[in-house]
Amino acid sequence: MAEHKVGDYVKGKKFGSFEHDFEGEIEKIYENSVLIHILSYNDEDRILVGELNNRAIVRKEDAELAKAKA
Repeated sequence: MAEHKVGDYVKGKKFGSFEHDFEGEIEKIYENSVLIHILSYNDEDRILVGELNNRAIVRKEDAELAKAKA
């Protein structure tokens, strides 16, 4: 598995109350998880994303790299 870096654009798997997967940019890296600033999501999750202030903590294994930081 590639090492995650701050600024990488990742796809996050749905979890908890999320109905769909989402995408965003890694803001912070923890030991086993990453903080994602959610930038793209399904409209059905709009209220939840707003309640989470457009951020979610996701296990590293559930954050699939979509685009590495340049």
